[in-house]
Order: sequence, then structure tokens, then C-alpha cells
Amino acid sequence: MGEIVLVRHGQANSEAKDEDGYDRLTDLGRQQSAWLGEWLAAQGERFDTHLAGGLRRHRETAEAMGLDFSRVQVDPRFDEMDYFNLGKALEETHGVPFPDAEAFADHVPKVMEAWHRAEIRGNETFDAFESRVTEALIDAAQEGRRVLAVTSGGVIAMALRHILRLDPTRFAHILMPIRNSSIHRVHVRGRQMILAGFNATPHLDPPDRATARTTF
Repeated sequence: MGEIVLVRHGQANSEAKDEDGYDRLTDLGRQQSAWLGEWLAAQGERFDTHLAGGLRRHRETAEAMGLDFSRVQVDPRFDEMDYFNLGKALEETHGVPFPDAEAFADHVPKVMEAWHRAEIRGNETFDAFESRVTEALIDAAQEGRRVLAVTSGGVIAMALRHILRLDPTRFAHILMPIRNSSIHRVHVRGRQMILAGFNATPHLDPPDRATARTTF
């Protein structure tokens, strides 16, 4: 059996108003990632391949985890959707303003549903995003190989949409609670992929780390 372990990046700059401003870890994001790397090492976790998306926050997460980034395979197919542009498109098309933190849970399903219906688009269509994530997941899935991939919440949710055949609304619902630096495990048996773990943050279990359990 093989395994793919998908890791969401540590907390990024949630105060940003665009993708470039968002794409860097906060001090807490670096600490979350360091704790994750320590936990994986303590568990004796070993991987045949290390992958990461091509965004700055992916690299910073991998490095904070203690990975030698020169040995990490960068694959832009693990890059996040451009949510800021999608949110702007939704506002221009349907008059739905970009939300603050409290309204974000209501905003995500509206964006995903409109994007799926091709009423809006950012840098790519919903189908293009789905195709590249699915392709990357299939390429990583090999019997007998353990793969660690540092990526983003939308990519993880899209991987689960593929595995669990989720509709756009449920895809949005599974995206929203994904924590920073969380672990998601997919078991590989032949051509079959089985969800074996979702949104785990054992490195944040100690009570004094409760405030580090963030989603944005």
C-alpha cells in the first residue's frame, strides 16, 4: 500500500487584500510548521518523495518543517486557486462583497457554486483547477510509495472531491474547516485512493497551543 500525506501550509497573512500580500507565513505560521516537522520526526515518519506547490507559503512551510527544500520537488499543480480574484469576480457579477472573517463561511459556497457553473472565473476555470489537482494526485499515487505534499486548503479539498465525489457545495463545506499545518492522509491500493485521515493537527494538541489551531 502507498500513502499520500497532504499538508496545508502554516498560517499566512490573512490581513492581505490580494494573493501577493497573502502569500507569506506569519510568525505563528512558521511556528505551526516547525511543530509539525518536530511531530513527524518524533513519530519516525519517513517519505520516499517530498512535493510542494510553487507558492512562497509552501516553500516557507516546508523549510520551517525542517525539510531541505533543494530536495523537494516543486509542482505548481499543487498551487492554490486564486480566491481573491474569484471573490472579486463574484462581487462584480452578483454584487456579493468580499467578506470579513465572520462572513467567510457563507461566502465560500457562493464562490464555489458560481465558479463551478462557469458564471465567474479567476486565473483559471473550475474545470481547469480540478483537472490539474486530480492529475497531480493521480501522479503521486503509487503502490508502495509514501509521498508528502505541502499545499493549500483548496487543493486538499479538491483532492477529497475527487476521492469522495463531492458536489460543489460539499466541496466548499469540506474546505472551510481545514486548519493551517493540518495533515490529510490518502491510502493508495493499486489504482484506488482511500481517505484515511482528515484535518489532523496532533502537533497542536497540547492545551498551551489551543490558540495556534487556526483556519486563516
